[in-house]
Amino acid sequence: MRRRKRFNLRVRPEDDNSDAINLTPLIDMVFILLIFFLVTTSFIRESSVAVRRPHADTAQSQANADLVVTISADEQIWLNNSAVDIRLLRASVEAQNPAGGSRSAIILADQMTSTGLLVKVMDQLRLAGFENISVAASSGDS
Repeated sequence: MRRRKRFNLRVRPEDDNSDAINLTPLIDMVFILLIFFLVTTSFIRESSVAVRRPHADTAQSQANADLVVTISADEQIWLNNSAVDIRLLRASVEAQNPAGGSRSAIILADQMTSTGLLVKVMDQLRLAGFENISVAASSGDS
């Protein structure tokens, strides 16, 4: 005689997952939103060197620049939060941004900086391939 196998069709309470919430789609959505916000966020590059910019009534805001060079009141030149000598400025800029084409730079110069040093920095940036060079100033309403 053949024996039939008996299957236990009873569901145990610990195996019942009908009330559980599946968190996988929620986690996927959070990661997608995180990636979206990271990609669409524009990061503002600020200099960590304290600079008192000169006042100008006709100052206009500049869109994103490829490079920010800071000249402090004691006439030190800063590039990406590290001091650079004027003789090494061109080589440092070319090493960081090897791409050609018209590039833009902003010079954050303190109001006590000599005009001669400002012109030397502008000259080194032009020799490095920057065509659009702006000097930062504070606007008339501040």
